[in-house]
Amino acid sequence: MNEEIEQKLHSEGIILASVKKRSMAFFIDEMLLSLLLIIALGDSFFQAKTVEEMIILTNQFLLEFIAMKIFYQAFFIMKYGATLGKIAMKIKVVDAKILQTPNVVVALNRSIIRIVSEMMFYLGFIWGIMDPNRQAWHDKSAKTLVVNV
Repeated sequence: MNEEIEQKLHSEGIILASVKKRSMAFFIDEMLLSLLLIIALGDSFFQAKTVEEMIILTNQFLLEFIAMKIFYQAFFIMKYGATLGKIAMKIKVVDAKILQTPNVVVALNRSIIRIVSEMMFYLGFIWGIMDPNRQAWHDKSAKTLVVNV
């Protein structure tokens, strides 16, 4: 772990969130957003007769779904320092320099790079598992840490 970050966290009594907590928060957020997509597509989704029809329907709204994910992540991180999944898991995102809730630019940067990482077969998330600071690509880009509340 970076000594400067380690000293800062230790002096404030802050502990990095575990990979397990981050994974559960990710799962909760993805389920909530998927449910919102299904609700938004409404009748069209339920009228689909095959899995292929459901996939075609969801692919038609891919850009809207990506925009929804970016807005969701950026808004909740900027406003509360945590998405609903992170709140449920009692973890939050903090700016690594000031250990406070990220501002709008940092939150937006983090949410966009998070989507890029997802599109690249979740490689940025795997990176975060192996990183000593548990920083995924979106954390490194935005200079954020995910910590226990």
